[in-house]
Amino acid sequence: MSETMNLPPKIKIGLVDGAAELSGRLDGPFLMEGIGSVSGRFLLRPRPPSLLFRNEGGFEISPGPLIRLAGTRGSLFTLERVTLGSQFHWERKEDLTFPGDLLLHLREDGTICAINEVDLEGYLAGVVSSEMNPEAPMEFLKAHAILSRSWLLAGLGRKGRSDIPIEGEKGKDEILRYYGRSEHDLYDVCSEDHCQRYQGVTKIAPRVGEAIEQTRGGVMVFGEEICDARYSKACGGITEIYPTAWEDRSIPYLRSISDGPSPFPPLLGEKEVEAWIRSRPEAYCNVEDEELLGKVLTETDLKTRDFFRWRVEYPREELEEILKIKSGIDFGALKEIVPLRRGPSGRISRLKIAGTKRTFVVGKELEIRRWLSRSHLYSSAFVVRKEADRFILLGAGWGHGVGLCQIGAAAMALKGCSAERILTHYFPGTDLKKIY
Repeated sequence: MSETMNLPPKIKIGLVDGAAELSGRLDGPFLMEGIGSVSGRFLLRPRPPSLLFRNEGGFEISPGPLIRLAGTRGSLFTLERVTLGSQFHWERKEDLTFPGDLLLHLREDGTICAINEVDLEGYLAGVVSSEMNPEAPMEFLKAHAILSRSWLLAGLGRKGRSDIPIEGEKGKDEILRYYGRSEHDLYDVCSEDHCQRYQGVTKIAPRVGEAIEQTRGGVMVFGEEICDARYSKACGGITEIYPTAWEDRSIPYLRSISDGPSPFPPLLGEKEVEAWIRSRPEAYCNVEDEELLGKVLTETDLKTRDFFRWRVEYPREELEEILKIKSGIDFGALKEIVPLRRGPSGRISRLKIAGTKRTFVVGKELEIRRWLSRSHLYSSAFVVRKEADRFILLGAGWGHGVGLCQIGAAAMALKGCSAERILTHYFPGTDLKKIY
C-alpha cells in the first residue's frame, strides 16, 4: 500500500476473543440494527446459533451470530475484566473503555469475539498512549505515531498475502514457529503486544492527541512502499534483523544497527556474544535513571527494571517441568541447552534442547522465549551456563529487537533528536510521506 487516501480508513481491532461470556457498559446511546437505541450495563452469552444480549433493565434479544452496536457522537463502551499482556510476565485484567462501534461475533466453537471498529487516527491515539508514557518527549510521541501508522497500513496492504505462522514437523525433532498477522480472521489487528497495545481511551492524554494530529497521515516509506515498521521495548544495544523473528526474507530497512552514537563490533561467535551480554555498553537504551524511565515507560512497564541486562536462574527440575508444560515434550533429565543460530544482536533463532529422553530443536525467537519461561523470557539474546544442577541464563534486551527500540528512541528524543532523526536512525534508507 503506497497510494494516497482522502480519509483514514476504519480499523477493526480484536479486543476479546474466545470468551465464554462478556459483560460491559454502554455509556451513551448505541444503535442496534432492528432494535434502536440501547445503553447501560449489558451481559452477553452464547445461545447457538445466536448471541443472547441482556441489558440491566431485563431486556433480552438473540438477533443472530453477529450484533453491531453503532456508537453515536460521544458514546463510549466499556468491557469488563479484559486480559492485558496475555501470557507475558505483566498479565492482568482491567476494565477498558473504547470509542467507536462494538461488533460482537459468535464463533463456531460457541465462544464470543468482541471487536472495536474505529478510524485509524482514533486507534493510534489508543496505541501510543498504551505503548509508552504519554508524558514522554513530544518528538518521541510523534515518531511513535508515524511508526504505528506505518505498521498498520503496511499490514493492511499485505492482507490476503502469505504471512501466517509456520510449524515444522514434530516427528523430525525440530519446530520453527513464528507468528504473522494474517491469522486474525474477523479483525485487522488485536489489542495485545502481538500486534500493538491498544487499551482504548482509558489512558489517552492530550499530548498524545497533539502528536497524532501533528503527524496526521504521515508514514515511513522505502521507495514507494509503506514500511512494515517493527518495534520492541529495548534492543539491548544492537537491533536485530527481520528473519531472526519471522520468515526468512530480507527487508532492507529492518537491518541490524548499533543503538548508540558509535558502532559496536559484530558478534561473530559465542565468546563475543557472552562478552557483549556481560558488558554494559554506552547505548541509547542503556537507561538506569529512574526519573528518565518514569517519563517514558507506562506504569506497567516500569515494573520491569532489568531490561538492558538480565539474569534468570532455574533448578534443573524446575526447567524440565516448564519445558514439559510449554512444549508438550518430556525431555527427561535436562543435559544441555545449545544455541545453533543467532542473529547479529545475539538473539537465538534456533536452539537445541537435549535431555536423557529427547533432543529437540526449537525456533524462532518468540517460541524460544515461550518454552524457557512460565510466561516469556525478556528476549532470546542469552547465554546459558550450567552450574551443578542449575541452569543460569544471562540475557540482553526486551523483545524481538527488530526495528525501533522504544526506550532507545525515547532517550534520543530526550537528547534533542527530532522524530525524523529518530526514525531514520532505526530504519535506514527510509523517508517520510504524508498520504492523507
